[in-house]
Amino acid sequence: MTSLARTAPPGHEVVVDLGRLRPQLVRGVRVFAETIAVPTVLLWVLLQTAGLVWGLSAVLVWCALVLALRRLLGHPLPSTLLLSAGMLCGRAVLALVLSSALVYVLQPVVGSALLGVLFLGSAAIGRPVTIRLARDFVSLPAALFDHRGIRRLFTQVTVAWGVSRLLDAGMSLGLLHWGVGFGLVARPFFSGLLSAVTIGLCAVWALRALRRMGVTLRLRSTQHATGG
Repeated sequence: MTSLARTAPPGHEVVVDLGRLRPQLVRGVRVFAETIAVPTVLLWVLLQTAGLVWGLSAVLVWCALVLALRRLLGHPLPSTLLLSAGMLCGRAVLALVLSSALVYVLQPVVGSALLGVLFLGSAAIGRPVTIRLARDFVSLPAALFDHRGIRRLFTQVTVAWGVSRLLDAGMSLGLLHWGVGFGLVARPFFSGLLSAVTIGLCAVWALRALRRMGVTLRLRSTQHATGG
């Protein structure tokens, strides 16, 4: 995310420009459709009609098609898309080799559990991983990270995400009790819903905490971004 951060003189408000929100939301929805929604529907439909091999093969073909079309049309290949597509293809190939749809469903469950441990572990040792993630998307003044309140906020957000990922793993395992087919279709959407709720709660909590510390986050208007 392109961004601009500027700090005011000591004792004054700190303003962080987050850039424009709409392009980021559109990009996120598109990546979700390309790497989760469409391949999940393809796999479920073909699993019910043509069999596991055809379903997993369709997932691989879909990923290759998405990347090829983006390349041919000159569209960017964001790292989030490449990472998601790579993980999706890896899951499909492993499940295809082992001839098991259960393997395809269980891999993200294990991934969520490991992420939960990573988030909670980083918070426990005082080096919350969310600080690194934030720096990847928003250019924040370096002095902010020396503020005890800011570091405490990042630690709290990290704990929230750790708990969320562990809940995601537990929820995914629970869905499998209704059958592999149900878990295959339901998991991506319930997992996405849980992630959206976590993002919303963390955003509200962070905004209120930052406001109390004199930090204001602003979205860049289209007019400002285009220099109009």
